[in-house]
Amino acid sequence: MSSNGNGNGHHTNGNGNGNGNGNGNGNGHGHLALTEDLRIRRTDIPRIAVVGLGYWGPNLVRNLHELPEADLACVCDASEKALDAIALRYPAVPGTTQFDDILTDPSIDAVVLATPVSTHHALGMRALEAGKHLFIEKPLAASSDEAVELIDTAEERGLVLMPGHTFLYSPPVDAVRNLIASGELGEIYFISTSRVNLGLHQTDVSVAWDLGPHDFSILRYWLEEAPVHVTAMSRGCVMPDSPDVAFINLAFPSGTIANVEISWLAPSKLRRTTVVGSQKMVVYDDTSNEPVRVFDSGVNLRNPETFGEYRLTYRTGDIVSPHIAPLEPLFLELQDFAGSIRDGGTPRSSAQLGLDVVRTIEAVDASLERDGARVEILA
Repeated sequence: MSSNGNGNGHHTNGNGNGNGNGNGNGNGHGHLALTEDLRIRRTDIPRIAVVGLGYWGPNLVRNLHELPEADLACVCDASEKALDAIALRYPAVPGTTQFDDILTDPSIDAVVLATPVSTHHALGMRALEAGKHLFIEKPLAASSDEAVELIDTAEERGLVLMPGHTFLYSPPVDAVRNLIASGELGEIYFISTSRVNLGLHQTDVSVAWDLGPHDFSILRYWLEEAPVHVTAMSRGCVMPDSPDVAFINLAFPSGTIANVEISWLAPSKLRRTTVVGSQKMVVYDDTSNEPVRVFDSGVNLRNPETFGEYRLTYRTGDIVSPHIAPLEPLFLELQDFAGSIRDGGTPRSSAQLGLDVVRTIEAVDASLERDGARVEILA
């Protein structure tokens, strides 16, 4: 549904601006008799509606349409233009401007929200209270309090609640996690990541709320723990009241530290992460033909032969680029959502992980408000 009805959105946050409040005027697409769709339906897979057809919504529609484990039941947006564009590509998929059409249709099992973060709590609560499983594009909510209320409501009703952290389903990200989990890298000393590009400035969120969730969710997935404190610096270069560059430091319970650089203001697009372990190191570059490179490099500290004598030896070995399957992360993510509905399991991108990400962003904001002071992240 559309906040401004212009159908324009941004890929980086998955929340298209052309996604509104569900109070469309009903012309053309409004109040469709959704349950009168005559397509042959399977009863063993969930029927899922997509709400919000900005930039990211059509990608969700495409993947759900191709997903054998789910049935794309309906699309919803306050913009008739956005609905018409989907109808041209998927004429058999019903569309409506009315969010209530979805909530009151007993044949629809789940809702996928691709709307601005400011709408996540209100629309999400309505969907959960209507008994619908819920997928919300990242971040889960605009505050940790809102996220907790969504989680509690989903748990009370036995419903799946899943934030859309798509990078957790990226094969290169998964490959790095497996290297960390296997112990091949040894103790993880530190992680440094850069996620920058030129453009995509947004008026409703800061760069921390826009780009931060990607790296915060990846770090949470890799390390299997949430950070305990954060320090941050930022600046609004183009618009003084809207930070477009931030440098964020995170510390984790295991001792691992991380530095996250995010920016809308850079000469070129960069998606590069370095993981330094006691045994090996990894470079993950999302823009490279070799997205994961493992370096058998490190430093050895020999036992001193005499008092006060320490000798370091540097080891440089092979560089290996493992094969990475060319699978679409969004398809795998929606497959996990549908499977969790069917089997009652917990998706990889869990609601708890989504809450941890929101708490991390709030801590970043708090540090920025205190001129870069260290802020504890409390569960």
